[in-house]
Amino acid sequence: MTSARSGCRVQVRTGAWYGDRPLTLEFPAQWDVTVLWPRTPPRLTDAGIRAGLEQPVGQRPIRELCRGSVRPLVIVDDLNRPTPAARIMPALLRQLSDGGIPAHQVTILMAGGSHGASPAEACKQKIGREAARACRFLVHDPRRDTVLVGTTSLGTPVLVNREVLAADFVVGIGGIYPNHTAGFGGGSKLLIGALDLRVISYLHHRYASVGWGGAGMESDFRRDLDEIARMIRLQCVISAHVDADRELVRLVSGDPQVYYRQEVAFARDAFRAPPPDGADVVIANAFPNDLSVTFVFKKGDFPLRCCAPGSSRVAIAACSEGEGAHAIYPVVGVPILHELRDRLGRLSLLPPREIAAKLARRLRWVPAPPAGAPPQARAVLAPALALREARPVWLFRTSPEPAAPTVPREARLVHAWSEAIHAVRREQGAGHRLRVLVYPCAPLQVLDEGHSSAGIDADRAISRETR
Repeated sequence: MTSARSGCRVQVRTGAWYGDRPLTLEFPAQWDVTVLWPRTPPRLTDAGIRAGLEQPVGQRPIRELCRGSVRPLVIVDDLNRPTPAARIMPALLRQLSDGGIPAHQVTILMAGGSHGASPAEACKQKIGREAARACRFLVHDPRRDTVLVGTTSLGTPVLVNREVLAADFVVGIGGIYPNHTAGFGGGSKLLIGALDLRVISYLHHRYASVGWGGAGMESDFRRDLDEIARMIRLQCVISAHVDADRELVRLVSGDPQVYYRQEVAFARDAFRAPPPDGADVVIANAFPNDLSVTFVFKKGDFPLRCCAPGSSRVAIAACSEGEGAHAIYPVVGVPILHELRDRLGRLSLLPPREIAAKLARRLRWVPAPPAGAPPQARAVLAPALALREARPVWLFRTSPEPAAPTVPREARLVHAWSEAIHAVRREQGAGHRLRVLVYPCAPLQVLDEGHSSAGIDADRAISRETR
């Protein structure tokens, strides 16, 4: 492992699900470039995948759990998660077959929740052609085909895809990746993608965010999700970890309430990276979540949001599906009256007494102090103000198709790496020796606030330059 280099060429990946192709970035000789590669184990073989299913945590193997079932259902996360389900599906179908269930009896439900729909052929690529041909394959629509299961002890109404309730054995395939709301996804959170849109919105607005990569294992949000998992009889979850190339490197199966904590610890350690303090240029490669503009600015830009205001910011993404969509937190093309419709949808789930209580609390709400308020009040807004004062994000789009998408107001779209380099030179001044940090798989990386990037140890900055 090596650290910073001058005038190097760095190879990363781009175009998740649409080629997963290598991309070479060439940097000027005056730039000191440090690439913060994760520390992940070797790629998992097919034998390793089979072993992960044969040795589940906290329960018996799937081939034993599923015996006697006739309507098994497999919940799979969608293309906005980098889980290589196609690698896992053959071993899972073998487990089900050993338990007496042929592939044609298996239903696979792609649970994208509030995410926009991907093309059918791309979805089939996610689960693998063999599984797509042999099994019944459905994509969850969160606006229809949901039925009420009940209400959790925390008061959350649960409406889930009717196929889940019709199944007599439910298993999930997903990954454990950082997010803002729960700290990390995966485990019981996988099933949120199979819920009604109103419930998804209700859960995300009800609970405060624990922050990107934060500790959310004991949060009420996680408790609620675990209870929902029990209500819909989610019997086993297969959890995956990938490397910077979206290759499978670790897999665990069984009861997520038993193994989830250790898997989050693994992800946090493997993808730990220093924050970008002191860097002149910060580059975030949005692979393996670079499917659309929406998810670049939801999953791939966290290092760019932590820069000093004077830092130049560059995001790299294919955006193979253009602008993309998110029904709860849209990034571009926000529908008219979106927030009002979202609020009304959540209110429609609540009993009249709780609606009245919410209105009473709203009437007692006190607005935030104006700009001339004391410093203590403005301190609360400091992170947002700093972001507003930051330089634009130069989004280098690596795929020419479809047509150039709309980007957020803080972004500027460029179609060549040389354009991004020129933009940074204009901001920082030509001829200066610039300190550059590259986050090669930003959606997977967790910033370690306890360590400064100013003194990066050589064994924390893995370099894969090609000269």
